[in-house]
Amino acid sequence: MSDEERSYTDLGATTEGGTAIAETSLDIVADLVPGDTLEDRLRRKAVHATGDPEFQYLLRFGNDPVRRGADAVEDGNPIVTDVTMPRHGITDRDHDCEKRTALGEGDDLATDEGMTRTRAGVIALNERGVYDDAIAVVGNAPTAALTLADCIESGTRPAVVVATPVGFVKAAESRQRLREVGATHDVPTLTNVGRRGGSGLAAALTNELIHVANEAKAEETDE
Repeated sequence: MSDEERSYTDLGATTEGGTAIAETSLDIVADLVPGDTLEDRLRRKAVHATGDPEFQYLLRFGNDPVRRGADAVEDGNPIVTDVTMPRHGITDRDHDCEKRTALGEGDDLATDEGMTRTRAGVIALNERGVYDDAIAVVGNAPTAALTLADCIESGTRPAVVVATPVGFVKAAESRQRLREVGATHDVPTLTNVGRRGGSGLAAALTNELIHVANEAKAEETDE
């Protein structure tokens, strides 16, 4: 992989040795996941984040989520995560998007109604209109993904949904439901199939949307 091809990727390394390791890793991933499309970039990011070459076959793209998600980043739309882990993993650099988290936003509702804190948080933020035009990120909680799907079905329109909740109970089903309501209501979705996933993957995919947005902005500046 050339330096120019690496330029869109935040290596996260701060030392010469760390940078060399990261660049070698990216070269290996580039060999494992060939292709020049935006979707291929996200597939490489998933493989790099998980250390699993097979993960490139597990991603699902609905309604052009990479381009439309990058556009939302360029516009400075908010990034709303289900829990704190993906929020902390999403870079603060090179974008003007406010980062918010559903967890903790609806604790009274969770207590009163006996529901999970993430479900209650999504409901609370949705009632305030936070999810409309937002970059909605679900990295951990299937109940957050299922609740977000309900909100979309009821009229909420995120700019894009990045959903990779992990687990054995309702994780795969929640992502499938998001894909279905996204397809029905023209909401872009970036998800995966199977039980695997997690907050690290959700953050990595969102970071790549930010890199795509920055590359598009640089191209506009050069013109």
